[in-house]
Amino acid sequence: MCEHMFVVTGGPGSGKSTLTDTLRRRGFVSMPEAGRAIIRDQVRIGGTALPWADRAMFAELMLGWELRSWHEASISDGPVFMDRGVADIVGYLALCGLPVPAHVETAAKTFRYNKTVFIAPYWEAIFGQDAERKQDRDEAKATGRVMAETYSRFGYQLVELPKVTVEARADFIMGCLRAA
Repeated sequence: MCEHMFVVTGGPGSGKSTLTDTLRRRGFVSMPEAGRAIIRDQVRIGGTALPWADRAMFAELMLGWELRSWHEASISDGPVFMDRGVADIVGYLALCGLPVPAHVETAAKTFRYNKTVFIAPYWEAIFGQDAERKQDRDEAKATGRVMAETYSRFGYQLVELPKVTVEARADFIMGCLRAA
């Protein structure tokens, strides 16, 4: 387990990436979300590992990305904020109604993070869709619920982020780290 690595998870459009970008601008290390980058790359090369084409292959690519991010973050000296983590792939597969392969389950049990996981709740005021985020509001809400269930099942303690400005969210996280 890497105590200095903190996952920020939740449904699409809940402010995770904006928050991890803000923490990076404050001088912390952050690891980007896999999904958007994979979608951009797959579209660019005409690949089919996309959530609307081959969800199982998309999950495999996300797993590879998250494992690389975990290894890169593990050598950092200070806190690292992860825009999603390995357990998110388990949650994604469950959300899609796909079986979770044994190696994905093992990865989520093996590549651990700090026991505190920050979860961004669905927030109507900031939710939006774009070329890479095609999920509707119902799927965004369901994703948040599944991620909460998944991380809890793996023994993490969830801390829900308040629905406040991104700067106030970053301050909230800093307060949680100081309190620990």
